[in-house]
Amino acid sequence: MGVSEGPVRQGFAAELEQLRLQVELMGVRVDENLERMREVLRSGDVEVAAAAVAADDDIDAMNVSLTERCYDLLSRESPVAGDLRFVVSVLRVLSELERVGDLALRVVKLAPDWEVLHRHPATYDILLSMSEAAVEAYRTALRAWSTQDLGLAAELAQGRPMDAFTERFSREIIGIEGPDAVLCAVRTLVAGRSLDRIADHAAIIGARLRYLITGDPAHLTAEIR
Repeated sequence: MGVSEGPVRQGFAAELEQLRLQVELMGVRVDENLERMREVLRSGDVEVAAAAVAADDDIDAMNVSLTERCYDLLSRESPVAGDLRFVVSVLRVLSELERVGDLALRVVKLAPDWEVLHRHPATYDILLSMSEAAVEAYRTALRAWSTQDLGLAAELAQGRPMDAFTERFSREIIGIEGPDAVLCAVRTLVAGRSLDRIADHAAIIGARLRYLITGDPAHLTAEIR
């Protein structure tokens, strides 16, 4: 029995590593859509927006496929504690990646109202800055997952990069004036909340990675955002 377990466990370890890389690939696809989101926010380009919508279908398909693979691994194998923690953590990270993709799409779908957003520079400039901060937080999360870096994971879990924008953002929305003030305020709020949540989901990935690396369940509380 002991002789056959070695190759079996090695095969399972190889499957887990392949799964980790596929999660990273899905993360890259989400990152590509975040870049499209930034371009739409900068220019209102409807062709880029359409490409983002199409790409999101592929992201959703990857999420379903990888989730099914996780359940398949759990049903076929008897994971030890560390392996079980990894597969369960992958399921959580997949959910976060999919949610980031959905939030990016929510901003992308504001493309028809780009002129309205752009006409109010006080709030529009904040949205551009928030998009930079959100994408940077996400890319830190992706880098942390790729390298399994505990330091980056802890930095993400403890950080709140959007706090720097909160007070000014609320003040400028209230101050919007003009015939399109209500439309602009509503669309700006949708974009701002979506960008804020992207940063939150990046932090949750960091918290989950910190738990995965350390095995300390106390870190799971940082996932609550």
